[in-house]
Amino acid sequence: MLTILGFAMIATFLVLIMMKKMSPIAALVLIPALFCVAVGQGAKLGDYVIEGVGTLAPTAAMLMFAIVYFGVMIDVGLFDPIVRGILRFCKADPMRIVIGTALLAAVVSLDGDGSTTFMITVSAMYPLYKRLKMSLVVMTGVAATANGVMNTLPWGGPTARAATALKVDAADIFVPMIPALAVGLLAVVLLACVLGRRERKRLGMLTLDEALVTEPETVLVGAGSGVAGGGDRLTKAPKSGSGTTTGGAGDTEDGDGDEEFKGLDPHRSTLRPKLYWFNAGLTVALLAAMILELMPIPVLFLLGAALALTVNFPHMPDQRARIAAHADNVLNVSGMVFAAAVFTGVLTGTGMVEHMADWLVGAIPDAMGPHMAIVTGVLSLPLTYFMSNDGFYFGVLPVLAEAGAAHGVSPLEVARASIVGQPLHMSSPLVPAVYVLVGMAKVEFGDHTRFTVKWAVLTSLVVLGAGILFGII
Repeated sequence: MLTILGFAMIATFLVLIMMKKMSPIAALVLIPALFCVAVGQGAKLGDYVIEGVGTLAPTAAMLMFAIVYFGVMIDVGLFDPIVRGILRFCKADPMRIVIGTALLAAVVSLDGDGSTTFMITVSAMYPLYKRLKMSLVVMTGVAATANGVMNTLPWGGPTARAATALKVDAADIFVPMIPALAVGLLAVVLLACVLGRRERKRLGMLTLDEALVTEPETVLVGAGSGVAGGGDRLTKAPKSGSGTTTGGAGDTEDGDGDEEFKGLDPHRSTLRPKLYWFNAGLTVALLAAMILELMPIPVLFLLGAALALTVNFPHMPDQRARIAAHADNVLNVSGMVFAAAVFTGVLTGTGMVEHMADWLVGAIPDAMGPHMAIVTGVLSLPLTYFMSNDGFYFGVLPVLAEAGAAHGVSPLEVARASIVGQPLHMSSPLVPAVYVLVGMAKVEFGDHTRFTVKWAVLTSLVVLGAGILFGII
């Protein structure tokens, strides 16, 4: 019964948010509360929620101060050269912009933290997508999938969890998987090419000079693909004009031209060009400290945010203004994380996760025993999507490895196969970082899910297929 209710709870949540019948925060709170009562454990709901909140509180704290930190870095102009450099590389071509999104997300993912990756990627790319009226779900989908492939780095989390759970060396899991993961990353770039070509066909192609023309008192409005000859030109329009978007699902337009170009406005009062190298050095030091695990990540971002605010904005009114400017993002993301704590707390506390995992493992035919590594790879897709990495790697993976060992399958093969589902996992509603991505990109979570899941599944299967082809799995 708990197995059925567990799947029903997840399905209900996904259907309601994808149909936009409930907001993600409301769905994350109310649906698990209802199912907790349905399984007869309503009296323990408070305990489950407190336990879930306690587990995710460090993550929420990290996101709060990370948003403030990177928000300040955006305000002072740290990422402006990156945006301009990408724009020059992309040449205002939608296809190159999507490819640039994939490459930027992959490179920034080297720090091993999904939230940081999404903050930097969205900060750099959002103005370009808005300027050219490109679909924002293309940006979030490509960034999440690229980060999912890179999330398999030994310091990213899943590989370390698999190594710990099966008592093997993380290097023995990751290093042999590099060719398969490289193929997966290539698949993401090819996906970006396909999606970018589709955007180029819809919007046309601009020249670099046309895309770079901006003035503080004007907005750039892109012509649609119906322009004769297919050549889009950017024309000036008054700020007060009512802009209409040609973006795809999830793309929003509020008619405010300021928002489109805030990231690239060379005249904004918050710029601190004289402190550029201080801010760059502080950011590099912060990321290095994260990778080296010198301190817990929430503490690092707390210290970094405090130092960034103090040095760049020494006057208290300016500091309050910067904090207030980013309060909306902080509240949305941290609120989503605490709401997700209700969902995960109920899912774990009631035993639904355990029963769902046992049912899936028990449904594997004995004849599949010699192929348990491949089975693990396939199961890693739905299991890491519907449960946390901790639940999968510490709860399910040892059982799968034991079943494989009985048929002569090496635990290392099972461990390698277990990480192929990460491209899909990074769009799971149980991953706090995905709310940073959709929140900063102003994309509905349901729109992101509908668009991204199919491509993430395809990428995961490409990694699995490459692993089998190369004899790694």
